[in-house]
Amino acid sequence: MIVAVASGKGGTGKTTIAVNLALTLEGTVPVELLDCDVEEPNAHLFLHPVLETSEKVTQPVPTVDESKCTHCGRCGEICAFHAIMALGSKVMTFPELCHGCGGCSRFCPTGAISEEPREIGVVESGHAGRIEFVQGRVNVGNPLAPPVVRAVKGRMAACPGKATIIDAPPGTSCPVVASVKDSDFCILVTEPTPFGVNDLLLAIDMVRELGVPFGVVINRSGIGDSNLVAYCRLEKIPILLEIPFDRRYAACYAGGGRLVEDFPELREAFRDLWRRVCVLAGVR
Repeated sequence: MIVAVASGKGGTGKTTIAVNLALTLEGTVPVELLDCDVEEPNAHLFLHPVLETSEKVTQPVPTVDESKCTHCGRCGEICAFHAIMALGSKVMTFPELCHGCGGCSRFCPTGAISEEPREIGVVESGHAGRIEFVQGRVNVGNPLAPPVVRAVKGRMAACPGKATIIDAPPGTSCPVVASVKDSDFCILVTEPTPFGVNDLLLAIDMVRELGVPFGVVINRSGIGDSNLVAYCRLEKIPILLEIPFDRRYAACYAGGGRLVEDFPELREAFRDLWRRVCVLAGVR
C-alpha cells in the first residue's frame, strides 16, 4: 500500500509523521520511505540511513544543428514554456525553462533539433535498519522538481504487503501533486491554527481532485482554536490522530530524535493510525 504524507504548508510535522510511522511499522511489515521533498529532504536526519546507491537524474533538452536550421520558428511556436525561440538567423535555447516534452524536435521540419541529457538532480537509496530508504535532491537553481520526484517514485520496489510511505513536499504545487498522485491514501498533517485550517483546505482540494482518499492528523493539538475540528466534523473528514502540543516532543524533534522511541505512549498511537489508514483505504 502506498501512503503519502502531505501538508498544505511547511512546519506542520509532516516528516515527523512519515518517519515515526515507518519506525512503528518496521519489523511488522516490509516498509520503505520515499523522501520526495526533493528541494529540502530531511527524513535522513532522523533515520540516519546508510546510502548505498546514487544515480543522476537527467532531463532531455534541445540542441540545434545550425547547418540544418532554416529559422522557420516552428520550434518556438509549439513550446508552451518559451524554452526555445528563433530570433532572426539565430535559435536560442533556455534549458532551465525546458520541461523535456520533446515537441520542438518532433515538429522541426528539417530535423535540426535533437535532444541531449541535462543533469537536474540525484536519487540516493539505502537502508535505515529494516526500512528501505530513497531520497531525491534537485540541483540548486533548477526550478523543475517533479522529474526528480518521479525518479524517486520510480525506485519503489513491489512487494506483497509492503508499506510505502511517501514524505511529500509542503504546499499544493506540482511537486506535491507528483508525490501524492497514484497513492492509495493520503495523510494530511495540519495544526489547529487559522493558517493551518487555510492551507488544509487547499490540500483537501488537491487530494479530492486527484481522487485519493484522505484523513487528517492534527499536530500540536491544544494550541490555536477549535475551528479545525469543527470543520472536519462538518465535512465528515476523519481525524486519524491528534498529537498534543508538548515541549518534550518539540525538543525531541529539534534534536533529531524519534518520538516513538523516546515516548512509548506514541508508538501505540501510530499503530492505531496505521490501522485506521488501512481500513479507510480498504486494505486488510
